[in-house]
Formats: sequence, C-alpha cells, structure tokens
Amino acid sequence: MKKIMAGVALTGTVFAAGIAVGQTSTTRREPQFENSEVQVWKSIIYPGKPLGLHRHDHGRALISLNGGTLNVVDGDGKVLDTYKLTAGKAMWLDADKAGTQHADVNPGKDPVEVIVVQLKNDKPKM
Repeated sequence: MKKIMAGVALTGTVFAAGIAVGQTSTTRREPQFENSEVQVWKSIIYPGKPLGLHRHDHGRALISLNGGTLNVVDGDGKVLDTYKLTAGKAMWLDADKAGTQHADVNPGKDPVEVIVVQLKNDKPKM
C-alpha cells in the first residue's frame, strides 16, 4: 500500500510541477486564426533555437506577449535587425524585400512569445 501511495504522490508532484512535462520546448508557430484578410499566429522562440529561414510577403503587426529581444538574421547568421520587445506592446513590420529570407533568433535566457497578424491583401511597396 505504501508503494502505491508513493507512486500516486510522485505522479501528483510531477503533474503539479507543470503539465509541461509532456510538452516540448521547440521554437514554433501556432496558427490562431485565418480568413481572407489576415493570417494570425503565435510564435514561440526559445533561446538557441531559431525560427528557421522564412520570408513575409505582406506587412504585419507583431504583438509581444512577454517581452525580450529578437535578432533578425540572414542565411549566414549576420544580424540584420534587433527588436527590443516590451510585453503588451505592438509594432509594425513591412513586407520583406523581394528575394530575401531571414530567421528569428532569441539571444536571451527565456522564450520570447509574440502574436503576428499578417495582412493578406496589402499592396507591396516598390
């Protein structure tokens, strides 16, 4: 009986420590909403685990959920831009220049979480 109770207590402790036991700490995009006008996703960027090379063909608003720093780097790892994010604040980012790609790198110690609202029908700037 003591072994069963110890197992229940250990399971309860692991569960209480966080449901995150089964979750992965992988940098990722989580789709939130999409219609004919916008695409919305949540990005979670972990330290040392960049969001791979990609591009944005449309302008977008980025809303920081928890603050932090994001470095935007090219394919060679050269820092093109750095964003100092404040929790609850939004910023506008234009569409990427034609033919370019970038990755998002978190140089901090904690995950950076943002919501991105990307337009679908804006006219690209020339």
